[in-house]
Amino acid sequence: MLPHSTNDLRVSKVLQATMLLGMTLLATLAVSTQQARANDLVVRYDQSQILRLPRPVSELIIGNPSIADVNIQGADLLVITGKTFGVTNVIALDSDRNVIQDQRVVVQRDEQRMVNLHKGAARQSFTCTPACQPTITIGDDPTYFDLIAKHAASKTKFSESGDAGGGGGGGGGQ
Repeated sequence: MLPHSTNDLRVSKVLQATMLLGMTLLATLAVSTQQARANDLVVRYDQSQILRLPRPVSELIIGNPSIADVNIQGADLLVITGKTFGVTNVIALDSDRNVIQDQRVVVQRDEQRMVNLHKGAARQSFTCTPACQPTITIGDDPTYFDLIAKHAASKTKFSESGDAGGGGGGGGGQ
C-alpha cells in the first residue's frame, strides 16, 4: 500500500507543477497580448478605420492585401478596410522614401453584433442590430454563403439599375 500512496503523491505533484506552469504561461501570453494590442489598429471585418499620419504620404506598402485594403484620402489620411480576418501591416513612406509609419493592422470580427447558427458542422452568420438579418462571413456553410451572396448581388444590381435611370425613379414626363 505504501508504493501506491507514494505514486499518487508523485502524480499529484506533477499535476500541480503542470497546472502552475500552464497558468504562468497563460498569464505571460495575456500580458504580452495586451502590450501588443496597445499599438495595433483594430479594424472590423467589412468595415473601415481612419489613420491620420504626421506628414504627407507618397507611397504605401501593404503586408498582405488580402487581409486589408488601404486608400489614401488627402495627403496625410489613410482609410483602412478589413477584407478578411488576420494580421498584416501598412507601411507609409514619404516622398524621400522615409518611413512615416509602420502600422500593424488586426482585422477582427464584430462579435457583439454577430450571431452564428450551427447545424452540425455547417455555420450560418447573422448580423443583429437589433433585428437579425442573414450575412456572409468567411467560414460559413458554402451553400448558405452562395445563396446570401446571390441575393446581395441581385439587390445591388437592382439598386444600380435604378441609379442608371432604368426604372427607379419617378421623374415624370418631360
